[in-house]
Amino acid sequence: MSASNDYLEAALAAADAAAEAVRPYFRMGLVPDDKSDDSPVTLADRAAEQAMRAVLATRCPQHGIIGEEFGTTGASGAIRWVLDPIDGTRAFITGRTTFGTLIALVENETPLIGIIDQPITRERWVGVAGRPTVFTGPLGGRAGCRPCPGLGQAELSCTSPDIFAEGTAPRFNRLRAAVRRTSWGGDCYGFGLLALGQIDVIVENGLKPWDWAALVPVIVGAGGSVTDWAGAPLRLDGPGEILALGDPALLPQAISILA
Repeated sequence: MSASNDYLEAALAAADAAAEAVRPYFRMGLVPDDKSDDSPVTLADRAAEQAMRAVLATRCPQHGIIGEEFGTTGASGAIRWVLDPIDGTRAFITGRTTFGTLIALVENETPLIGIIDQPITRERWVGVAGRPTVFTGPLGGRAGCRPCPGLGQAELSCTSPDIFAEGTAPRFNRLRAAVRRTSWGGDCYGFGLLALGQIDVIVENGLKPWDWAALVPVIVGAGGSVTDWAGAPLRLDGPGEILALGDPALLPQAISILA
């Protein structure tokens, strides 16, 4: 199935609704709750997901929804929406703008539509399978990954070194030693910057489908690649080992180091 314009309009409307739900809470001193995995959640997370679900229930009632805060609901067919109302809640609760809302439409294991929306800076990345990524925002930048001659010249980004367990930390550290420089933090915003040609490599571990599904059409549509650490397509039931590259030519070198 190709992504229809109706589905894209639904995704954009959901992003608008989530942004309106999030903005009133930003830097308002919200006290987060801790979920079972010790990750934080706020009223803003819940309000934004509820707003998106309301839009999609009206526009696409035939589709199921997988959301970080309210689980899986609706139809169980091959086509589902995958939602993360605030990817980077730690950034949100500390007043940083390196968080975003993620919206994806997925058919089986394949993301067809992906949106990264930053409601405070009003930057938005829109990816649709088979089309170039579109970026809009007042801060400047153009969608398009940059070429990189080798890992030795690459800028690597990762949310935190704490996400790597005993079995994955040595593999990540080998890749980190091979690149020019490493920066920390960013969550989905870092992937948006990769799609703008500001970052070359992002490596993450333990991501859930709502953390990565929206990123795939955005990065691929900007000329990059998103795979697991072995270079294979991502799976909804996979371990969440993510390797994003602005220059896909780096893939053989990167996966040989991560192997």
